[in-house]
Amino acid sequence: MNTQNKSRSKSKVPKEGLFPEIIRKNYIGSKKLLNKKAVISGGDSGIGQAVAVHYAREGADIAIIYKESDKDAKETLTLVEKEGQKCLLFKGDVSKKAFRNKCIEKIKKEWKSLDILVNNAGVQFPKNDIEKISDDQITETFNINIISMISLTRDFLPLMDKGSRIICTTSVTAYRGSNHLIDYSATKGAIATFVRSLATNLAEKKILVNGVAPGPIWTPLVKETFDDLSTFGKDNPLKRAGQPSEVAPAYVFLASEDSSFITGEIIHINGGDFVGG
Repeated sequence: MNTQNKSRSKSKVPKEGLFPEIIRKNYIGSKKLLNKKAVISGGDSGIGQAVAVHYAREGADIAIIYKESDKDAKETLTLVEKEGQKCLLFKGDVSKKAFRNKCIEKIKKEWKSLDILVNNAGVQFPKNDIEKISDDQITETFNINIISMISLTRDFLPLMDKGSRIICTTSVTAYRGSNHLIDYSATKGAIATFVRSLATNLAEKKILVNGVAPGPIWTPLVKETFDDLSTFGKDNPLKRAGQPSEVAPAYVFLASEDSSFITGEIIHINGGDFVGG
């Protein structure tokens, strides 16, 4: 499963989306994150898994937070260890403070400090009619996508110091909206604002905060929540959806010294869907 996801529907998936590419075979690590420690929420599959594997190839140890799929989490662990790095697994609901505290105490014990926090956990429940969006769905979507992100960041911040990085996953829907992901898009807009606000707040501490706004990307979350994927990603200039392997390098850049003069910014990876901000 992907980022704190619940399966809501099954759909036929085009060939290119059946087996998403996590990392390119020709991706060569260059020790950009050597000896770094990174926590990735929603790190069990999709974009989160791709970020974990790329970070590991760059020399970082990884801790992933996930909610449901032990199978996916263990696959991520295997891929990270294959790169010669350590991987910690935390299974639970990131919206629960007791679980967050458990994760933090374990990180303190194992690592003592934290260099990179990737806020990637998210859910989406497509509805074509706003009248079909229940209060429970709104609450769950906001709790996981943005409220927990703020709480998790606040709770982990004492472990971070000058030069640490916070990277948040927002979405192209934050900028152009989505008629069938109304509540989800609203949370992604909130994430973009959170990035800008937190970046200003933490600038004095020299902790950099940035975001990535993916467009259509082949992930388990997409495959399990959309009924019809026959045209998925076909409405951008490149006329296709992207792979997790095409998104994760942006997270490497934002976590590395290469982005030392960047904060409060969003990188757009969406196949040429031009947006502002």
